[in-house]
Amino acid sequence: MIKSPEEIALMAESGRLLASVFTWLDGQPLAGRTTMEINDAVEALIVEQLQSRPASKGQYGYGYVLNCSRNEVVCHGVPSTTEVLGDGDIVNFDITLEKNGYIADSSKTYEIGEVSPVARRLVRTTYEAMWKGIQAVRPGARLGDVGHAIERHAKRAGYSVVRDYCGHGIGREMHEKPEVLHFGRPGTGLRLEEGMVFTIEPMLNQGRRIVRTEDDGWTVVTVDGKLSAQFEHTVAVTANGVRVLTLRPEEKAAARG
Repeated sequence: MIKSPEEIALMAESGRLLASVFTWLDGQPLAGRTTMEINDAVEALIVEQLQSRPASKGQYGYGYVLNCSRNEVVCHGVPSTTEVLGDGDIVNFDITLEKNGYIADSSKTYEIGEVSPVARRLVRTTYEAMWKGIQAVRPGARLGDVGHAIERHAKRAGYSVVRDYCGHGIGREMHEKPEVLHFGRPGTGLRLEEGMVFTIEPMLNQGRRIVRTEDDGWTVVTVDGKLSAQFEHTVAVTANGVRVLTLRPEEKAAARG
């Protein structure tokens, strides 16, 4: 569970490369493209240009490089040749990358074209909730502090937090201990120590927190058909706080805050 400084340095390199994938996506025209087109383009970028491995492909039998979770899809949306992103959609791209044997995991919800104020507020609040959780990470804090910070911010905005899925330890394996819940009570749960590396990846719903899995065995949707959003970073506990290993260039101010 505890990573050495050398291991964290390798994970930070994986994280840096993964952040560059999102920077590349930021500059792409997404409207009018199928989610499979985007999947294939991301795979080519990771494999051919970054000389890395898309760690999700083949994991648990999953056949693709990314999850594409659009509108009411909470997580694990499967790329499709017929699903076309259109004006007003929100879509989460969840991507993993392995370099030199270590994996980084991150996701971002994109707004396609002219998005409604209601959808924009959900996306913004979900991003803020992730950062509330990240800012609670420090040696001696507990995982309950992280989950509480996320849930409190979500509830104050009128949203529910999905409880069926959580963050996780990460390193040579995509999913390691501990489980990182996005709800909880302060002062409870595992005590954080320097060298722990895990993901924080809250999913917030407009309506109820209850979800269901569709017949493909992967796609998870809200039961009430309302919107869901998610953001994710891989973080490391440092001697005096937290380091975001998948930090994107435009987020440096948020990390300092």
